[in-house]
Amino acid sequence: MIRDAIESDLPAICAIYNDAVLNTTAIWNEQPVDLANRQAWFQVRQAQGYPILVSIENDEVTGYASFGDWRPFEGFRYSVEHSVYVRNDQRGKGLGPRLMEALIERARTCGKHVMVAAIESGNRASVRLHERLGFITTGQMPQVGIKFGRWLDLTFMQMALNPGAEPPKE
Repeated sequence: MIRDAIESDLPAICAIYNDAVLNTTAIWNEQPVDLANRQAWFQVRQAQGYPILVSIENDEVTGYASFGDWRPFEGFRYSVEHSVYVRNDQRGKGLGPRLMEALIERARTCGKHVMVAAIESGNRASVRLHERLGFITTGQMPQVGIKFGRWLDLTFMQMALNPGAEPPKE
């Protein structure tokens, strides 16, 4: 089941996030966060009207997905960057694609035009998932990050949520 996150989901979301921080290159932060950090993040997303979706199995959060502003300038207001994280013992079970599909639909509902993905280039599974969903690679940035004592490359991908749509009249 995929549903909107509620505040009581935040400890599980925090644990999934911190596992990614400590054990993967999916998040380029090196320090785990506390629950207060995830509560502040949750409140900002709610204030922006942006979703945080969770996948639930046996009453446990098994993954989550969200999006936020891609860049903080007015001209980018129709573009969002997303994040999707699946609990380490649930990876490979199809949760990522289901969360992504639900998130893409929510971005369309919010009137967004482009969804951006910033993926560590070595994460071939994530790149392939995004390709299957219709994202295209739009940029490669070698050695722009560092984690675990090595340089990390960044792959940018994007999806037009409403291809061919005219810009809104404002």
